Amino acid sequence: MKLLKSALLAAAMSLPLAGTAFAVTPPNLLVVAQNIDDIVAIDPAQAYEFSSGELVTNVYDRLVQYDAEDPTVLAPGLATEWEADAEAKTITFTLRGDATFHSGNPVRAEDVVFSFARVIKLNLTPAFILAQLGWTPESVEEMVTADGNTVTVKYEGEFSPAFVLNVLAARPASIVDEKTVMEHEEDGDMGNKWLNANSAGSGPFELQTYRPGELVRFKANPNYFKEGPKIEGVLIQHVAEAATQQLLLTSGDVDMARNLTPDQIAGITSDDIKVETFPQAAVHFLSFNQKVEALQAEALWEAARYLVNYEGMVDSFLKGQMEIHQAFWPEGFPGSYDETPYTYDPEKAKQILEDAGVETPINVTLDVINSTPFTDMAQSLQASFADAGINFDIIPGTGSQVITKYRERSHEAMLLYWGPDFMDPHSNAKAFAYNSDNSDDNYQATTTWRNAWAVPNEMNEMTMAALAESDPEKRNEMYVELQKRVQETSPIVIMFQASYQVAMDKDVNGYVNGATSDFVFYRLVTKE
Repeated sequence: MKLLKSALLAAAMSLPLAGTAFAVTPPNLLVVAQNIDDIVAIDPAQAYEFSSGELVTNVYDRLVQYDAEDPTVLAPGLATEWEADAEAKTITFTLRGDATFHSGNPVRAEDVVFSFARVIKLNLTPAFILAQLGWTPESVEEMVTADGNTVTVKYEGEFSPAFVLNVLAARPASIVDEKTVMEHEEDGDMGNKWLNANSAGSGPFELQTYRPGELVRFKANPNYFKEGPKIEGVLIQHVAEAATQQLLLTSGDVDMARNLTPDQIAGITSDDIKVETFPQAAVHFLSFNQKVEALQAEALWEAARYLVNYEGMVDSFLKGQMEIHQAFWPEGFPGSYDETPYTYDPEKAKQILEDAGVETPINVTLDVINSTPFTDMAQSLQASFADAGINFDIIPGTGSQVITKYRERSHEAMLLYWGPDFMDPHSNAKAFAYNSDNSDDNYQATTTWRNAWAVPNEMNEMTMAALAESDPEKRNEMYVELQKRVQETSPIVIMFQASYQVAMDKDVNGYVNGATSDFVFYRLVTKE
């Protein structure tokens, strides 16, 4: 414990903090205890982990982006305005004139072209997000062009401009400083090795230090083109154990603890600590593999929706962690459907099964990740479904074991969660409402294919029509209708939307934690 405190203090004191009588957490430095051992890469062209997403968001900007003032609204970033031509499949962006990189170099249209081309040419994990636009290593520099302070983006495919904008607001669309990056190129890697230890962004914070599995330290960018930052720096200290995070917070050695358990949150009694809850984009669901004959009856799917003890779970072991949500797109974003028509009603479920002639008991295995709260959820489902003669045999496994079975379509029932790759409703619509080829050799990273559900043609067509719809209001209405249909008739029972609780010193204000790790913002944080 003393060693950890010493490390925190040393890291804090290494920041340039004018006029500070050094305490463990100086008034102009936010000190955060967080498990950050998931980070594999911090180069925006490669970063694909939760914690790396937070780093990229605070260090880099995009042409358009979700931002701290309202993380549900797509707002201007490095572009002040844009003009879409749906017929020509182009969007032209006008860049702001007051943005500079941390190096002091101005942000140029050429940096945008370089950044997008770099992602496609490196072809690392998140490249598929931009590649959806029809960009290839051979074509990308013809599809994205610079002219003065404007950038024209062309795309291929029947896409709504709104979809394209959301793709360009995703993590790999972050803009990097071409001149700085290419000064550090090694063996044709376009600066990848260097950017996995350093940064070349224009965002509100500059990466000062990154030590994998140890700490991340930001310093404020005083020349940022928007308001803030309001503090001089952020120190994120890797603390894997929730109990240690709790001790550091309660003793005043950190300002914020990011990974406390619900029991620890419930046990906080100090008036000096507050807890804030943030809805998350991940939805949790129960699904039935349609390769199993006993699970193919639509009456079973309908009955299942009345056999989930939604309130019982969120009022007990899921309290503060999840909220009842029964549609595939998360609440709080355009196009969400937030009605929750299903409640726990075992008598109604039994009647549905009886009226359809479904014979019980039905014995089915249920795969679940062997950790809380998933095992608790599985036990609740086991108890409530048994009331209607559906008997779950719970099979716990590691996350990789469970997901491998899911990808192989070798499970029977599955308890899992799903989060969008980028904040456009098509990201989840494709996962929950589209499967035009259900064959075993047509692997798809969707819940529909993995559950072997041959989605009706009409629903497939609706999904693609919504993707192409250029009118934003009409497009959102189409996604609402899709969610209603999946909610009513699907072997996938969506139950909850995750929530995230963060404990912090009462004097910390302005912290924003949006629906995904890409929407964690420190720019407006103050310490009174």
